[in-house]
Amino acid sequence: MSEKKLEAFWHTTAHVFAEAITELYPNTKIAIGPPIENGFHYDFELEEKIKEEDLKKIEEKMSEIIKRKDKMEKKEVSVKEAKQLFKNNKYKIEMIEDLEKKGEKKISIYTNGKFVDMCKGPHIKNTSEIKAFKLLKISSAYWKGDEKNKQLTRIYGISFPTKEELDKWVDFRKKAEENSNIKLGKQLDLYMISEDVGKGLPIWCPNGTMLRMQLQDFLVKEQQKRGYGFIITPHIGKLDLFKKSGHWQNYREMMYSPIKIEDEEYLLKPMNCPFHIQYYKKDLRSYRDLPMRLSEMGTVYRYEKSGELSGLLRVRGFTQDDAHIFCTQKQVKDEFGGVFDFVIHVMNILNLNKFRVRVGTRDPNKEKYVGPQENWERATKEIIEVLKDKKIDYTIEEGDAAFYGPKADIVINDALGREWQTGTIQLDYNLPERFDLNYVGEDGKKHRPIMIHRAPFGSFERFVGIIIEHYGGAFPTWLSPEQTIILPISDKFLDYAKKLNSELIEEGIRSKLDYRKETLGYRIRDAQKMKIPYILVIGAKEIENESVAVRNRKGEQEIIKIKDFLEKIKKEIREKK
Repeated sequence: MSEKKLEAFWHTTAHVFAEAITELYPNTKIAIGPPIENGFHYDFELEEKIKEEDLKKIEEKMSEIIKRKDKMEKKEVSVKEAKQLFKNNKYKIEMIEDLEKKGEKKISIYTNGKFVDMCKGPHIKNTSEIKAFKLLKISSAYWKGDEKNKQLTRIYGISFPTKEELDKWVDFRKKAEENSNIKLGKQLDLYMISEDVGKGLPIWCPNGTMLRMQLQDFLVKEQQKRGYGFIITPHIGKLDLFKKSGHWQNYREMMYSPIKIEDEEYLLKPMNCPFHIQYYKKDLRSYRDLPMRLSEMGTVYRYEKSGELSGLLRVRGFTQDDAHIFCTQKQVKDEFGGVFDFVIHVMNILNLNKFRVRVGTRDPNKEKYVGPQENWERATKEIIEVLKDKKIDYTIEEGDAAFYGPKADIVINDALGREWQTGTIQLDYNLPERFDLNYVGEDGKKHRPIMIHRAPFGSFERFVGIIIEHYGGAFPTWLSPEQTIILPISDKFLDYAKKLNSELIEEGIRSKLDYRKETLGYRIRDAQKMKIPYILVIGAKEIENESVAVRNRKGEQEIIKIKDFLEKIKKEIREKK
């Protein structure tokens, strides 16, 4: 089933669920129930509390409703009619008023049986197509994701056309939960979220910091090979800078409120690009300076509603593997293509080599974009030509562009077959215009450069969250925070174990020593739980033969000379196997 068909399927099931709720609990006030990445959820205000054991009763009511074979019927009504229709539901009235403020004249509603709700769709034609479904869990959510608003009950669910598909998904979900970045982040000491620090503001623990540093070092070296320079910019900037860039006018809902310092207003930066533009403007540039590739591991801050925060995957403060390329018109396609070559190389190394691209274009019916139409048409055409040249699968998402230009988002498949949006590459003819950027061409005249915005990972936080789940925490040796752990059988062998540990560290291996007063079996299980690639056991025979008993993650064990083990692990790290 296609992505769009699944969205319609889950959306319809959400309406069936809401109908069941209103029949079982007549005084319920329905809020909103969208399809989500996997299934759907519905938020509502109840007079009584629903417990986990009540889900079975709701499922039975849903089965009863599905047997009625109701059609999903769409109708458009006036704002006045919609307010009358939903006059007893304050949430729907607020949503109607929000739409009215945006200039909407008509409100789309759907009816199935006796149930009516505001909705734009899409939906399947008839509820009888729903053959297998399951309500998954109960949680709470603030209205509109804002903790200042009323807390509502939220119930999640999933549905499929067949029971086989549902059973397969349930098994898949179990595996996904075992690999959850939140669960493994805690188990492997990778990151933490402190309520005292604030929601969506992760603290990187020692193991997570080491993992992140390896990724950063890898990216820096790869970019050096490709002619990038590196800069570091401040965490705050003047409000006027973001007004000039257009972020304040077009991105306001994702930005934090200004900070007043003396007589000027500053912002926590949501983007790095205005800062990189300032570096470009520092000197008079020649065509010989281009392309100029500027990279920064730049930390930015964006407002995300608390209900949308999730582990490392959705946070409020994050560091982008950001870069901006300033180039001539003739260089655009080569530079854009070069970024894709870089992305493909990086993803292959990380065993994320199955991906597609989502091209975000301008919505002709909306006014949130800056710059003339001809620039947009040219930029969109150039992106698509590059993708075709590279034979990269892509889809068009109208209206998904950045406010200053079209973009190509990288959507990868992980080890469980899930899709994740990671990096983005954007083509921008407009910010150079707003900031009056120039270079002197071969003809001695001033010309306007073009900008390419790119971040292959997207952010370290989100990308690490993805690869935690992709690898199930069992990272390849080159990336693993701890590569070896040495376990002396008893204190008699401790001096030798300490010497070996020091030798490994001197050779650039991330090694640690565990000589706690626990049994060897306990320490081995602990090391396996931490998913350390190699467990090295030291006893009398190993000392006598200058060898080590090596145990890998699969539980396979071999006795190997220390020098041979060193050669083996260093090759594995060097080749990033």
